[in-house]
Amino acid sequence: MDIEFVRSRFIKHFDGQTGNIYASPGRINLIGEHTDYNGGYVFPGAIDKGMMAEIRPNGTDKVRAYSIDMKDYVEFRLKEEDAPRTSWARYIFGVCREMIKRGVDVKGFNTAFAGDVPLGAGMSSSAALESTYAYALNDLFGDNKVDKFELAKVGQATEHNYCGVNCGIMDQFASVFGKAGSLIRLDCRSLEYQYFPFKPEGYRLVLLDSVVKHELASSAYNKRRQSCEAVVAAMQKKHPHVEFLRDASMEMLQEVKGEVSAEDYMRAEYVIEEIQRVLDVCDALERGDYETVGQKMYETHHGMSKLYEVSCEELDFLNDIARECGVTGSRVMGGGFGGCTINLVKNELYDAFITRAKEAYRAKYGKLPKVYDVVISDGARKIC
Repeated sequence: MDIEFVRSRFIKHFDGQTGNIYASPGRINLIGEHTDYNGGYVFPGAIDKGMMAEIRPNGTDKVRAYSIDMKDYVEFRLKEEDAPRTSWARYIFGVCREMIKRGVDVKGFNTAFAGDVPLGAGMSSSAALESTYAYALNDLFGDNKVDKFELAKVGQATEHNYCGVNCGIMDQFASVFGKAGSLIRLDCRSLEYQYFPFKPEGYRLVLLDSVVKHELASSAYNKRRQSCEAVVAAMQKKHPHVEFLRDASMEMLQEVKGEVSAEDYMRAEYVIEEIQRVLDVCDALERGDYETVGQKMYETHHGMSKLYEVSCEELDFLNDIARECGVTGSRVMGGGFGGCTINLVKNELYDAFITRAKEAYRAKYGKLPKVYDVVISDGARKIC
């Protein structure tokens, strides 16, 4: 993201003055899908793509905001009834309101922002936007009294209360807590976290965007949650301590095989195995063993495709191409039914893999996948 570009637009729209510049990243999740609502672990990292905003207090009770990418300008005041209709502005308004609820004396400000997180590719552009403004308002108006965990919760609460999205904490957490050269294992039950080294010398991390999004996502998501809860309820008869599938073992799942549907059994099998895979990948990274990391990524894709059934034809096709090209690891990233595969690729195979994936995908589906190289980077910060 170009600081000078953001500054030039701020100067143009706000009387030649300058303010402070802040940035927050989007994120990837290396492994650990559909584990969050099962009390398990996720394993995200911040990336070198995100949002950047220039902000200057304006001495009024009004926020004047310019979206550089949308070429759109919105003004709003800071009381609950002042919520703007424009969807991108609601994110900024929501962050302001959530910071006010936490005792930060937010006043009016001028701001211009832009991003290079691809929209709709599962890299959490909205969390990057929320984290940028939460960090900035804490710095400008709060004397940095709100801690980082609470800043992540501000972003999550903004989604819940102002944008109608009942999301978990992972995206905002990764955007705030990201650290270059590290991934973060977040325990979704206790919210404890630990950094693990991710310095894959000789490898590159690349996302292939299938540029499809199937409409099944929300109803299918709810059905899978219900499957997981049904299996937990069956297990609790013998094992009252089982609160989530995170507490379960494959032996416990075998015990209830006759009491749950075949579909519910498959869903639980995937989740129990996926929670273990996150731990296995953490162990492998501490040894610098990227081959095992890649193997676990392929196992996750198989589980999401065949057991959890949240992949789709296009994602399975890209995963098959990765395997054929000798890519170390590949899997669908995110909730499924479209979006990206995340791929761990040896440097010497990279060009051949990307060329083959593009040619084969276009031949089969009549369109090119989008390609995003990502590097694990730092979280929310003040730039100048």
